[in-house]
Amino acid sequence: MMASSVRRLLAAAILSVVIFVARAQPSGIQSVKKETRPYKILTSGKEITIKSSRNILHVMVWTTDGHRVVEQREINAVSFTFTIPINDKIFFLMIGLEKGKIYTEKIGIQ
Repeated sequence: MMASSVRRLLAAAILSVVIFVARAQPSGIQSVKKETRPYKILTSGKEITIKSSRNILHVMVWTTDGHRVVEQREINAVSFTFTIPINDKIFFLMIGLEKGKIYTEKIGIQ
């Protein structure tokens, strides 16, 4: 009889902890603030132009297979234009701006 009372007490304690922990979780999905990027990407066919409010230091573009198709260093300008030399449609772009900030994103061309 004593073991039965201990089990009930233990079960009640565990249930109380579970309910307390479940209530401690945030309700709903918290929104993530997306940082505004200090540049714009303009595409015209295979020609891509990057315009930035800060100096662009380097640009690298690679395919979804991981092949590097464009790499330019020491740009030091607020605008940079280049042409994609292959026929793929989806690429990854990395832009390094002054003050060490690096941005990456997926882009598509037509």
